[in-house]
Amino acid sequence: MKPRLLILLLALFLGSTGMARAQQPGDWRKFVEQLAEEGMNEASIEKMYEELLQLENDPINLNTVTREQLENFPLLSMEEADAIFHFLEKNRPIYTLFELRNVPYLDLKTVGMILPFFHIGETEKKETRLQANDLLKYGRHEAQLRFDKTLTQRAGYGEFPDSLLARYPNRKYRGEDFYTSLRYSFGYRNKMQIGVTAEKDAGEPFFKPDYPKGYDHYGFHLIINDMGWLKTVALGDYRLSFGQGLVLNNDFMISKSWSTDNIARRTLQPKRHFSTAEEGFFRGAAAVAGFGNFAITAFYSHKGIDANLSDDGDITSFKTDGLHRTPLEIEKKKNTREQVGGANLNFRKERLQLGVSAIFHRYNRMYNPTLRDYNFYYLRDFSNFNASIDYSYQLPGLIFAGETAIAKNGAVATLNTLQYRFSGNLSFSLLHRHYPISYNALYAHAFSEGGSTQNERGLYIGTEFRPLPKFSVTAYADFIRFPWLKYNIDAPSNAVDLYFLGSYTLSRQSFLEARYTYKQKEKNSAWPDEKSRSVLPYATHKFRLRYAHDLRSGWNFRTTADMAHYKEKHFPAENGWMISQNIGYRGKGALTGDAYLAWFNADTYEARLYSYERNLLNTFYMPSFYGKGCRIALSAKYAITKDLTFSLKFGHTRYFNRDTIGSGTELIDGNSRTDLFSYLRWVF
Repeated sequence: MKPRLLILLLALFLGSTGMARAQQPGDWRKFVEQLAEEGMNEASIEKMYEELLQLENDPINLNTVTREQLENFPLLSMEEADAIFHFLEKNRPIYTLFELRNVPYLDLKTVGMILPFFHIGETEKKETRLQANDLLKYGRHEAQLRFDKTLTQRAGYGEFPDSLLARYPNRKYRGEDFYTSLRYSFGYRNKMQIGVTAEKDAGEPFFKPDYPKGYDHYGFHLIINDMGWLKTVALGDYRLSFGQGLVLNNDFMISKSWSTDNIARRTLQPKRHFSTAEEGFFRGAAAVAGFGNFAITAFYSHKGIDANLSDDGDITSFKTDGLHRTPLEIEKKKNTREQVGGANLNFRKERLQLGVSAIFHRYNRMYNPTLRDYNFYYLRDFSNFNASIDYSYQLPGLIFAGETAIAKNGAVATLNTLQYRFSGNLSFSLLHRHYPISYNALYAHAFSEGGSTQNERGLYIGTEFRPLPKFSVTAYADFIRFPWLKYNIDAPSNAVDLYFLGSYTLSRQSFLEARYTYKQKEKNSAWPDEKSRSVLPYATHKFRLRYAHDLRSGWNFRTTADMAHYKEKHFPAENGWMISQNIGYRGKGALTGDAYLAWFNADTYEARLYSYERNLLNTFYMPSFYGKGCRIALSAKYAITKDLTFSLKFGHTRYFNRDTIGSGTELIDGNSRTDLFSYLRWVF
């Protein structure tokens, strides 16, 4: 079977060298897919994708766009937003979108990617109030229904005797074995957004007699923009980001590989939370007021959250998966009340920006993690307070930005970045961060290796350069020190993270790329034949080679080979490899689709391999594979009418070296898993 698969993949690879077509402006979706493959988590990617879809539906007028709108645009770095703004100031009115090709530091690929989000309109912005007639006439409605089901039986959905469930009630899920969500949104240009969401995960009860509320999670948001001095008002569910994220950021975080040319963050206006994610957002109200060079953002949030509690009723940790399937999980649902409030004062004059932020939060229970050596310095209180100063200064080709923050206990954290572009073909980024072990900021989300703004010092160096017209390189090196113990690391430790991506454009329709990553860390480990435990270093090498090609007929091909090598000191090496082929069709008709086939062989979980798999609209799927097996996925989207589309996806994974998959209530008694996903979208 194995040789047949390799022959099939080779045939597909060679067959993809036919007639080709030019890249389309809508390829921003491909860029987001690349970010997904580079390590951005699914929640961050979905937040970005949702925001970009909304912006594509309501393009911004280039003749009236503001600096703030450009800086809030997700696909533009601070340097690119600044370059576009100054170009427009000098050249307005512009008469065609393609004049953006004349913007310094903006390459043709970026121009093509952002074109769908802008249009050419009148040169004077008309201040108009929201009128009911205009809302009804020009508003855009959208309804989305999603239904997913795992066709393979899992242990949590089995039949159990009542006597057994009386002793072990958490062995069985309370609800049905399907996932479903319903979302509705209404938008009026860039003035107003309103939406509601409803979702239930697989295993959660759905309209049962003892669960009459129906869906497990509901959400609502209302965003109104441009009301004179009141720039933005947000009600319901929203996201915020201040400065570099040292005190507050529940917006999406970019990956390290994208940071090579987009390393500095900025304070953003409140954004709607339209995702079905049940954490990572605020629920309440926020507003932004502008007075000349000053902007003031204030917010308040009050909502129920899930937490794991001690016998004394203290919070030991937060439960963030949003799952409420068993009696134990249902018991934890919104068992804690959270209040968060804060403000940001931002000053901007020409190239200088200064900001002051403060945030206060309080729980109705004491936050008191179970004491361990590694969490000795964690916050243990009902409340906390953080404040910061953020700053940036821009010159042509040069950006300096940073933030310095303080916690209630007096601990100070700082992050500073420098980005310099020598020419259109060469740029460098530098980022230094210092997060003391005693710095506690539960709503911070800044650049880090360990996932938190605590117990980390690091220096990041990134570069992008184009040595040849068709050859580009992205690379970074991140050197990290963890001054205190970490979970499963009983001593201060170090880490190194290296990345190299080389891309060669064979033609306007095809490219070849090679990617290498290296990570060295440390962890607790027992030496072979010894009972004592030590902190030992380990290293992971990963290599990827990919060829992609588009055809004029609408077909596209992507062939990928992945390899992994894991080595822990004093232990044998562990290896993994995977070959995958993606075939897509994006013709002019009503039907589009994708087929994905992968064959993998990885010794252990440590040598696992990740592969991005195209999923249904607004969702991203990045599974990891280890063991021996294959994966096949087929998806299609059919435009029933111009405004009504239906998407369907089938996924099947089979292992050749195991008899079960998963564990606990998710255990599958067999060597394969089959999933079905469906999505209905109506725009009216």
